[in-house]
Amino acid sequence: MSQDKDYNAILATDCGSTTTKAILIEKRGNEYRLRVRGEAPTTVEAPFEDVTRGVLNAVREVEELSNREILEGEKIVKPALNERKGVDTYVSTSSAGGGLQMLVVGVVKSMTAESAARAALGAGAIVMETIAVDDGRLPHEKIQLIRHLRPDMILLSGGVDGGTITHVVQMAQIIAAADPKPRFGLTYKLPIIYAGNKDAREEVKKILGDKFDLHIVENIRPRLEEENLIPARNKIHELFMEHVMSQAPGYRKLMDWVDAPIMPTPGAVGLLVHHVAKQRGIDVIGVDIGGATTDIFSVFKGTFNRTVSANLGMSYSISNVLVEAGLANIKRWLPFDIDDADLRNRIKNKMIRPTTIPQTIDELKIEQAIAREALRLAFLHHKTMAVELKGVQRQRTISDVFIQEAAKSLIDMMSLALIIGSGGVLSHAPRRVQAAMMLLDAFQPEGVTQLTVDSIFMMPHLGVLTTVHERAALEVFDKDCLIRLGTAIAPVGDGKEGEEAVKVELPDQTVTVKFGDIKRIPLEEGQKVKVRIIPGRKFDVGNGRGRELVTEVEGGVVGLLIDARGRPLKLPEDDAKRKETLVKWFESVDMYPK
Repeated sequence: MSQDKDYNAILATDCGSTTTKAILIEKRGNEYRLRVRGEAPTTVEAPFEDVTRGVLNAVREVEELSNREILEGEKIVKPALNERKGVDTYVSTSSAGGGLQMLVVGVVKSMTAESAARAALGAGAIVMETIAVDDGRLPHEKIQLIRHLRPDMILLSGGVDGGTITHVVQMAQIIAAADPKPRFGLTYKLPIIYAGNKDAREEVKKILGDKFDLHIVENIRPRLEEENLIPARNKIHELFMEHVMSQAPGYRKLMDWVDAPIMPTPGAVGLLVHHVAKQRGIDVIGVDIGGATTDIFSVFKGTFNRTVSANLGMSYSISNVLVEAGLANIKRWLPFDIDDADLRNRIKNKMIRPTTIPQTIDELKIEQAIAREALRLAFLHHKTMAVELKGVQRQRTISDVFIQEAAKSLIDMMSLALIIGSGGVLSHAPRRVQAAMMLLDAFQPEGVTQLTVDSIFMMPHLGVLTTVHERAALEVFDKDCLIRLGTAIAPVGDGKEGEEAVKVELPDQTVTVKFGDIKRIPLEEGQKVKVRIIPGRKFDVGNGRGRELVTEVEGGVVGLLIDARGRPLKLPEDDAKRKETLVKWFESVDMYPK
């Protein structure tokens, strides 16, 4: 790895589906800092049909803002010739053209197919569909579905090494019968990655080898109690570059310019979240809420997971949030009355005019209510995927036999140390406390958790940069990308309204918060203080019920939020009481103008 190279100037771009964003990082003294950022419309579609046009336009803006000459005609000057000319390295990510779309085929839906989906999602793909032997579809229905989908590539897995090969061979035959065509470039063979039982490799080769571009990697589930996702993920990245990217207009040219493989945007964000968790030795959740999808990334006990809620977003998919959450769940976050038809119309207007922003405080409250529900639903989906391996035999007691065992989620909110929020509704909230409250209400962290947001969405750029220069990526992430909102202290438990839930002793004051309340204490960004947290006897802040915790907390633009509203968070059933409670919460943290 070229981690130690002494670069003075680094250029990175992210070719999104609508906007191409470029950043310039420069070394100042002994540290790397963001210098400037430029953006331009993405040009992958007609009339340009050449992604490099948008890249050049974004880089030209960076040139103007930084007073550094980076381009010579249509060529990036590398390495840097002096302080004012050229860059030492250039990297890029992309989700233009709809990103990487994959079909996952496995044997047992809750085991190998789920592991395969985790491998694809972790590589930054959108999983269009998961097909398995036991998914309830008849063979002809499976064939029809595969034919109809037109994915960029297929991941086929199934069986443990040394086990029976019948089922995985059967799935290979179904793929062969369907003979699916790729989304781009009808002249080339559709890539298929086989990551199943090694004993079935020869059979799979016979069935799929001639018709498709078949690649064989190590088994995703070599044994029931072992998951091996890295070889499949690496092969997905490699094929994404070779096949998908090279078919999209202008990407061949871009591939010649970059110094590291182009990565799918979500794959790069996931890589950065993983690096941060590893570097700090903590459990982390990252979320990116966009117009069409909400991606959630998590690292718990060193295990990385990503999910894409492809129908939960804040513009193109906003009507789906209404359908999935229901009107009542959105309205419960609103401290005023609104007619159902009026709310529906406002949501539909946002869908057909995705670039509009709220014009009044009430409109802002509605948008943020919808965001809470989109985040909450995406997180519920994430918890179902971020689980311990299914099918693993454990010793069971007599009492266990009578309990239908659900897979245990890896998500432990009490051990969670950091939440990173990203996406317009969080990063551009008019008051930072609004972003903090959306994260608190949707994720309901427990104990002590630091809340942050990505300032200008440069996590993809920094994620791909970790493959070339980890130090520069992590320094810029820490100093320029992350906005520290502050720390949340949330006791877990249920109590009576008005009873003491928690007492927090700070160096200069002691704050007592009653059950059902939330308090905001100013604590500046960069300021770290030791606190003694004393929960009420029914409440737990990480050391067990009623047991105190001494820890260090970090401030931020919002400060310290002591959230004694209970976990799980419940709103009053009575409508008048609910509105009164919301107003009290919003006012106590100074969320909206009076």
